[in-house]
Amino acid sequence: MLFQAGVRIPARFVSIFLAVMVLFGSAAPIWAQENVTAVVTATTLNMRAQPSSRAAVIIQLPKNTEVVLTGRSADSNWGYGTALGATGWLALNYLAITSRAGVSALPETPDNAPTTGAAPAAGNSDPAPTAESPSLPAPVVRGNVGRGFELGGQVSGLSGVAIDAMRRAGMTWVKRQAHAGDGAAIGMIGEAHANGFKILLSVIGDKGQVGNASYHDVYAGYVGELARAGADAIEVWNEQNIDREWAQGQIDPALYVQLLAKAYNAIKSNNPGTMVITGAPAPTGAEGAFGTDRVWNDDRYTQGMARAGAGRYADCIGIHYNEGIVSPNQRSGDPRGDNYPTRYFDTMLARGLKGFGSKPACFTELGYLSPEGYPPLPGGFAWAADTSAAEQATWLAQAALKASRSGRVRLMIVFNVDFSYYGEDPQGGFAMVRPGGGCPACDSLGGVMR
Repeated sequence: MLFQAGVRIPARFVSIFLAVMVLFGSAAPIWAQENVTAVVTATTLNMRAQPSSRAAVIIQLPKNTEVVLTGRSADSNWGYGTALGATGWLALNYLAITSRAGVSALPETPDNAPTTGAAPAAGNSDPAPTAESPSLPAPVVRGNVGRGFELGGQVSGLSGVAIDAMRRAGMTWVKRQAHAGDGAAIGMIGEAHANGFKILLSVIGDKGQVGNASYHDVYAGYVGELARAGADAIEVWNEQNIDREWAQGQIDPALYVQLLAKAYNAIKSNNPGTMVITGAPAPTGAEGAFGTDRVWNDDRYTQGMARAGAGRYADCIGIHYNEGIVSPNQRSGDPRGDNYPTRYFDTMLARGLKGFGSKPACFTELGYLSPEGYPPLPGGFAWAADTSAAEQATWLAQAALKASRSGRVRLMIVFNVDFSYYGEDPQGGFAMVRPGGGCPACDSLGGVMR
């Protein structure tokens, strides 16, 4: 079974961690003023009459079509250009720049730039799926989902130690991770229910097959079986914006939404009461260092999911928050600097929900790393060297209170309850159950959850 690292920048990327931090605080580069050439990276890409995913479609461009860009929108999310004899607006997320110049070289183009397209289509309350991905099926009618805040924890196994810690903490959910096709997951559902817990299963699959539509059917069939067996919630994949969890060269939110749509319909057809949670992206800003064939920044990926229609196929939007070293009540003051929004609870929550309207959030991983009781942290995790177990306990309780009072968070899963591995990826340092068996976070959480 594969367990996610529970950190913002994956271990394979930490060697340049400090370098990528400047991505959010640096000025835009200065480029030569010239036209920009690009190629389409999506299977098909809509050229639209206006810079909006709800605008009329002028033409659909197949993958690898060359585009000449002559302008951009004010927010630099859309490019204005020509391809296959047509001129219009294109979502820049689905273009790879091939010329020396970059998007910054392009002048802002008025929204009323002349096009051959029809008038923009009328909008609706949900982000509409676009032809940046193929057509998606209509969602199955979903059952009622509770609106109250609940707390849970991810465990390595439902041992007596884990069960006792979770009950002390006021947790009613347990999270386990499963791989598509793993027969043990059915047993996990029964085990959780027998011990009085609801269960969230985070289900990953064969990343080498994610571009294969027939594999999407296989994955959907499996999660449908888990729903029929009584899974209370299913997270569809995990950290799919990095090549550790998704095929290199195929990281694309539109492709993920194709999988999500099939999974959602299979789950709801088998059990309308099973909550569907979008896979939480890894919070990272590493795409500038590694390229988008290997990693997408979490904010760009999340917004791409929203534009591709992910909100139609989810009851809750998955978010990870695992690299805080200050109280979740703070919005500034991180000793590493204030230029990275994923360091703070509030900005991470806002970042994860952007583009999803009133959809609630589910923190499928939220944790604080403390080396107390362990050897010194490995170099890539030295940022948490001064966090004590007492601070971990206090901050987890504050996070639960803040999440419950926000009105935006449906479920918070603590990463983690009882992991013991402590090496290159020191997951044991995130554990509530500390070396020697103490659990200060059990008591702090239990105090606010009563």
